[in-house]
Amino acid sequence: MPFAFRKIDHIQLAAPKGFEEAAREFFSGILGLTEVDKPEELKKRGGVWFEFGTFQLHIGVEEPFSPAKKAHPAFVVENIEELKLHLKGKNVVFKEDDNLPGANRIFLEDPFGNRLELLEWM
Repeated sequence: MPFAFRKIDHIQLAAPKGFEEAAREFFSGILGLTEVDKPEELKKRGGVWFEFGTFQLHIGVEEPFSPAKKAHPAFVVENIEELKLHLKGKNVVFKEDDNLPGANRIFLEDPFGNRLELLEWM
């Protein structure tokens, strides 16, 4: 083929209008992602962007809003057992799942009900 996919540039999740502070508290305050500035032209649309490593997570406004309950991003993490303790300490509910051989993984929801998968390969 004369073209090739190279990597994922970013992941986009939706949230309701006026959600930015809740997103900052969850994705930066609890999960530790770094907030990055949106381009000036895109700021007027609302939303907030975060980064981790070489990846970005964009949270954008969608009206009417409906959370993604099945479709989801999956994030590979280090020290998932420590992350579980951290989440419990912050009263973040998650569900452990052992259906993927070789992975220690959990599912949780962001403050808007979007499904997230966090896993560590063993």
